[in-house]
Order: sequence, then C-alpha cells, then structure tokens
Amino acid sequence: MNNNDQRDFLTPNTGYLPPLPNSTVSLVMGILSIVVCGIGLVLGIIGLVMANKDLELYNNYPGKYSIASYNHTKTGRTCSIIGISLNVLFVIVYAAILIFAFTAQDNFR
Repeated sequence: MNNNDQRDFLTPNTGYLPPLPNSTVSLVMGILSIVVCGIGLVLGIIGLVMANKDLELYNNYPGKYSIASYNHTKTGRTCSIIGISLNVLFVIVYAAILIFAFTAQDNFR
C-alpha cells in the first residue's frame, strides 16, 4: 500500500460537506408555523415531516452531510413542534369562544 493510498481516519473531514436537502425549508416552515396563526398548523406539520426525513437521512449517513444543516434541521423540528402546539391551542381556544358566544346568544333571547 502506497503512502498516497492511506487515509487518516482520526482527523475530521476538512472538505466541503453538502447540507441536508430540506434543512432550510424545515427551519423556515417551523418559524412560520409559530408566527402565522391558522395556516401555521399546516406549515408546522409540513416542517415536521421534512425535518424528520432529514434527521433520518443524517442518521443513516452521518459523515455525508454538514453538521450545520443537521443543527438547522433539529431547530426546524423544534420550531415545528412548538408551532403545532400553539396552533392546536389556538384552535381549541377559538372553538371554546365560539361555543360560548353561541350559547350566550341563546340565553339572551
């Protein structure tokens, strides 16, 4: 084996690693799911699905993608979960207000 054929496996790969395919999209969807009420639930679910696919891809091939995109994906997943939770809470509160308004309207007749 020549010296040119040997690789040092102890030093990290200093070459350019591509980002995960949907890391930025899942991050943007997660942030928008927090900011936008109503449609944020749909955006959060889309962001969560994309983030989970990317996390599975990274776990299958950890040295193939950059760690920065992995961190973006984890942040996007967290934001999506927060956005979904806030939007579900918003829907529950809105439904309770509507139910209260319609029952109160019947009481005043």
